[in-house]
Amino acid sequence: MRLSAGRLKRIFERYYDRLGEHREALNRLNVYPVPDGDTGTNMRLTVGAVMEALSDATSMDEVSAAIAHGSLMGARGNSGVILSQILRGLSDTFRPLSDVGTADLVSALDTASEAAYEAVLRPVEGTILTVLRVASEAAGEVGTAVGDDLGAMLERVYERAQGALEETPELLPVLKQAGVVDAGGAGLLLLIGAFLEEVSGIDVIFPDRLFVDAATVEGSTSDVGGPRYEVMYFLEAETVDEMRRSWGEIGDSIVVVGGDGMWNCHIHTDQIGPSIEAGIAAGRVRDIRVTDLIEQAGELAFHAGFDPIPEFYDAPIAVVPVAAGDGLVELFRSAGASGIVRGGQTMNPSTADLLEVVESLPAETVVLLPNNKNIIPVAEQVDTISTKRVHVVPTRSVPQGLAAMMAFLPRGVDIDSILEGMQEEANSVISGEVTRAVRDAVVDFGQIRKGDWFGLVDGEITSSADTLDEALIGLLEHLVDPERELLTLITGDAASGEVTGVAERWMADQRPGVEMEVVDGGQPLYPYYLSVE
Repeated sequence: MRLSAGRLKRIFERYYDRLGEHREALNRLNVYPVPDGDTGTNMRLTVGAVMEALSDATSMDEVSAAIAHGSLMGARGNSGVILSQILRGLSDTFRPLSDVGTADLVSALDTASEAAYEAVLRPVEGTILTVLRVASEAAGEVGTAVGDDLGAMLERVYERAQGALEETPELLPVLKQAGVVDAGGAGLLLLIGAFLEEVSGIDVIFPDRLFVDAATVEGSTSDVGGPRYEVMYFLEAETVDEMRRSWGEIGDSIVVVGGDGMWNCHIHTDQIGPSIEAGIAAGRVRDIRVTDLIEQAGELAFHAGFDPIPEFYDAPIAVVPVAAGDGLVELFRSAGASGIVRGGQTMNPSTADLLEVVESLPAETVVLLPNNKNIIPVAEQVDTISTKRVHVVPTRSVPQGLAAMMAFLPRGVDIDSILEGMQEEANSVISGEVTRAVRDAVVDFGQIRKGDWFGLVDGEITSSADTLDEALIGLLEHLVDPERELLTLITGDAASGEVTGVAERWMADQRPGVEMEVVDGGQPLYPYYLSVE
């Protein structure tokens, strides 16, 4: 069997899908070179750029050129840049051929391994480089013995690559300490698996033990111990030798890939200015990207704690709410959420934030709960750019989102019925919030001063007061009709037991027929959410 251009395209389709399935696992394996939790995301974005470049390619020359150019221009992060050099090494070998056989793949893996090692200023064993080198050596050892049996060769290459991945913790102490294999190496194994799947026609089962979350290993850490910043840019230059030498003095994790006058450059450093100036001295710098690795690692720790109930995670329909606060996240989890978008203090995630979680789930149909009127139009954009079918139940508050979750049935019901039921439950809830003014403002009923507490109903200010307890009582008076049955008071991180007690006594005196329930939400900025049914 030989690989045609069409089959090579299908391999990359498989690889892109596999990266989507395992993206979050790869992100959480990511502890080296820094635990910034983006290896899976960066590798998939890199291959996503390849997929775009491949759309109109038909011949082997066109397909190979698309792989090389797409990966170079779309490479993200340390792992994406190294992956792009690997793919360039493969494509350079494939490009002059009409199809690919065993000897060609042996040569391609050898070229890719040499190119990847050359791209990294200080290569480290126990990484993606090791897994690739072992795969290349395995191909060379068995290539002659199997003749034209490409499937037999790939089976052996995959076995050796998997073994090399399992050994990475023995080569790199930081992996052993965290109890994980190298994330980039695991991402490369998915590529070799994609080759094997296309040639053999079987589905490769990737061992679960290789995708253990670093975040769940006792004693693991998200501290960034090296340089603080990741700097990336494209450089148009004839040579990068001097720039690489300059970078070697001011940083690490240095990877420079490309050629023919265009280079994709990556460094971890504490000296942003000099790292950019070195590029300017060599040629024309463009598309500069700077990431604070400490901040990014902190965000990983903030997101890493969500562990959905298996029966909901594996369901054909998934629900993804936006929520902030550990208590609220747990409420949504127990109600059946498959994923969570942490909205942060302002509860305003981007379309990209929503898309990332949606694409990480196995379900082909996903329901988004924005839980904030400002996020509704953002959420409605996700369906247009996602590979999945995405629906939005336009919940305008967290209490509405929690109510909608109560109507969610993940199996045995058509999506239209699910959406209708969730919307009805959301509409049945009257919700309010208490927060604090950060500036002076004029509202319908008068003046609000900076530092005042005020009540909100559906985004409209209904009352304000100098103290939190007075603002909460004012909102209760406005929101809780005596004919209602239940008030749920969701406390945030700025709530106090004393103020909550004031609310409980007021309800007992003024609304004795309405049951009151207090739930710890842990949300920032809003000491209290109110839900009335």
